[in-house]
Amino acid sequence: MLFLASMLMLTVDVMALTPWTKGGFETGQYRNVFVEMGYKPADVDAKLKEVFSDVFRGPNKVYFEVGDSMGYVSDIKNHDARTEGMSYGMMIAVQMGEKDIFDRLWRWSKNYMQHQDGPRKGYFAWSCKTDGTHNAEGAASDGELYFVTALIFASNRWGNDTGIDYKKEAQHILDCIQPREYTPEARPGGFGTFGGQQSAGPQKMYLIDPETQLITFTPDGFGQRFTDPSYHIPAFYEVWARWADDGRSDYWNECARKSREFLHKAINDTTGLNADMCQYDGSLLQMPRFPGRPGMPQPSRRRNGANNFRYDSWRVPMNMALDYEWSCADGEWQRQYGEKIQDFFYSQGVDTFLDQYRTDGTLPEGDEILQAGGFRKLRHSIGLVATTAAASVMCSHEKSREFVAALWNARHEPFDDGYFDAYYDGLLRLFAFMHLSGNYRVIAPASSRP
Repeated sequence: MLFLASMLMLTVDVMALTPWTKGGFETGQYRNVFVEMGYKPADVDAKLKEVFSDVFRGPNKVYFEVGDSMGYVSDIKNHDARTEGMSYGMMIAVQMGEKDIFDRLWRWSKNYMQHQDGPRKGYFAWSCKTDGTHNAEGAASDGELYFVTALIFASNRWGNDTGIDYKKEAQHILDCIQPREYTPEARPGGFGTFGGQQSAGPQKMYLIDPETQLITFTPDGFGQRFTDPSYHIPAFYEVWARWADDGRSDYWNECARKSREFLHKAINDTTGLNADMCQYDGSLLQMPRFPGRPGMPQPSRRRNGANNFRYDSWRVPMNMALDYEWSCADGEWQRQYGEKIQDFFYSQGVDTFLDQYRTDGTLPEGDEILQAGGFRKLRHSIGLVATTAAASVMCSHEKSREFVAALWNARHEPFDDGYFDAYYDGLLRLFAFMHLSGNYRVIAPASSRP
């Protein structure tokens, strides 16, 4: 009996450190990394429910219902609702089978955020007050990326005859994001929504850059000039290719391929870190993120903080894990990437690494540090603890155990100086628990599930 018990423990250890070589598109199966590493299944289920409740129902929740049929996710510290959080909330809801939450979030997004006419028709205002008033008219491209994928999954899971035609809504967005000509609104100094200088006269608006087939930072004259590595989730395009039924399957599969190629170029070969934003060829930006307005003091050009690994960048390890879990089309490189970035953060201390770095691994200084919630400070943030742990899905080295344990044991609570991010940290923490428990899945129609 002792021998059998020892063999069983050895088998569990081997499983825990052996990434799979086929993705969910092909197998319909997903690893529960927590269980493989020795956590009890009942404890894992309870922990996932607890983390979900923290985000949607607990005292520090970021989800709020409006009337009988709508709801929104709020970035509490910034007092707004963002397409990022709304679309994340929808993705979480469809993954967890929470149809009422999903429908409420979609109705609020469609009613308040989505432009129903004009040059931005089909796009979503990226930031709104919680009463639905727009803080900005322009879109942030990751919102549309998640909206479309979540709607397709809702169509696959619940059908299209329960009050919302999810597939029709997804197809409408996909039609609207195709390149089209528009004339930018006149603004003082000629600046657009995100602070970038617009060119005069008609311009093309597109979510996916036609030349490179890579997602834009924002679909406007300024943000179309570069991209954000954390917006690249190639497996989402594979979802569109399989189930959007919009006649563009080959195009979306090619977008997935190009996005994987881009990520190879955007990742630092030594540290595994990536810049917050970069050129389409993966190189660093040569301009400040927000050029100053004419006549105003210009930002320092000594260092460009947008070229650092910071808040947006945190999502890349987890996005890479998602592509690995679902597709595994770039599995060999992604396994190397996962261990490389965990090696870097391990060198900084699993319990002490900070949340912003230059891509060479040195620390940013002064106004290079991106502030959040009124604080400009480097921290050991639970959001990054979460995404580095999620990368364990791709890894085979023993260090992964420490990252997973760090996430499991981390307490999401205010820092000593009062800073607390229930929104971004909370959502990334929930996503990571979904990944590591095998509950972030491709949702196929019942007729085509493996």
